[in-house]
Amino acid sequence: MATKICCIGAGYVGGPTMAMIALKCPQIEVVVVDINEQRIAAWNSDKLPIYEPGLDEVVKVARGRNLFFSTDVTKHIAEADIVFVSVNTPTKTRGVGAGKAADLTYWEGAARVIASVSKSSKIIVEKSTVPVKTADAIEKVLRRNCKDPNVQFEILSNPEFLAEGTAIEDLTAPDRVLIGGKDTESGRAAIATLASVYAHWVPRERILCTNLWSAELSKLTANAMLAQRISSVNSISALCEATGADVQQVAKSIGTDSRIGPKFLNASVGFGGSCFQKDILNLVYICESVGLQTVADYWHQVILMNDYQKQRFVERVISAMFNTISKKKIAIYGFAFKKDTGDTRETPAIDVCRGLMADGARVCVYDPQVEEQQVYQDLGTEKFEWDHPSPRSPPIAKTAIAIAPDHMEAARDAHAICVLTEWDEFKSYDYQAIYDSMVKPAFVFDGRNILDHAKLREIGFIVYAIGKPLDPFLQKQY
Repeated sequence: MATKICCIGAGYVGGPTMAMIALKCPQIEVVVVDINEQRIAAWNSDKLPIYEPGLDEVVKVARGRNLFFSTDVTKHIAEADIVFVSVNTPTKTRGVGAGKAADLTYWEGAARVIASVSKSSKIIVEKSTVPVKTADAIEKVLRRNCKDPNVQFEILSNPEFLAEGTAIEDLTAPDRVLIGGKDTESGRAAIATLASVYAHWVPRERILCTNLWSAELSKLTANAMLAQRISSVNSISALCEATGADVQQVAKSIGTDSRIGPKFLNASVGFGGSCFQKDILNLVYICESVGLQTVADYWHQVILMNDYQKQRFVERVISAMFNTISKKKIAIYGFAFKKDTGDTRETPAIDVCRGLMADGARVCVYDPQVEEQQVYQDLGTEKFEWDHPSPRSPPIAKTAIAIAPDHMEAARDAHAICVLTEWDEFKSYDYQAIYDSMVKPAFVFDGRNILDHAKLREIGFIVYAIGKPLDPFLQKQY
């Protein structure tokens, strides 16, 4: 039975997951380690480094009891029975596979540290999303770098399926917990040990056990298929606008089919987040590496459709506003990639803002959770650099974009509002007051289809909504 768990990496997956294990397993000591002193200090403070509904409460219960956050990496790895590895596996920005393949530099570095300090046998758990066969490579690194021949390492794949914004809910009652390991006596024993940890609160029938390669591939496939659904309905949204159909009505109609279901059928400006694009590109690269080019092309189209949707949104804004947005103020409502999180990784807002700025617009951003400096950094960071610890690109100049302290300031004297995140608060604003403060004609481009479009039109707004019949005013522009 495991009594000490160490997690390498205090990010969006490692922190919340370990906090939940500590909460549900008070007899197990759980330590999250990271070399980033600022991040660890934040985990030990009243203001956690990530925003996630319910996370504060979980951390406060367990922290100091059996949950600890530390920068003493080697000490806690050496003492642990189980070591979770939850480090970044960003998309490579240079060399072979650049733009598609996963960069395993940090994973390999973690493995070398584990091997160098281990004096007792350990279970090593892949928590990061990794390419298929990574466990095989990591096992070789561990065995060749551990000087004690009596130390044995058993590697398991335990991919995380939580969604940001609902992470605590997902961890509390997961659809499944997936554990992959070798079909050997020691492999099965390791699987049973990790399964016994989760069994403190997860029903046994929801703990799925597979071989290593199936577990590794399952995470990539799950994210690819979820993103595929979003790109599929987004492709139909373009057709709906061209024909006068309503994408929400179409989505509801097909979602009632039990074979399809209603989830991930909300048309939008595009998907974002740390996983979808990165994992699909990784899947594409793996397919290309084993000679499955047709399969690679199929999955790559999901990314191309997402890029098309963002560009189509920008072009719609420009064309609706008389084919020029130069020097016009455009308010951006929402910069996070989804509601209930402050995460901006791969958010559609980055490409939309860049597209509007490239055409000369004066962009002003308001988001209730995203820090001002994060917006500057994101808009200055080159593609695929965001997941590396030290981006080479400097933040964008503060004179290039405005950040508003509230939604009214963002909209004041603006020609248009672009809704790019589905924050619930955006639905309850006084849009009459917003309209009165804007330049006329005043436009709303709803990239999330969350607003009351009929009411907005009554107020006087010209409204564009993804996949909806075009406003008569907009129809005249084509």
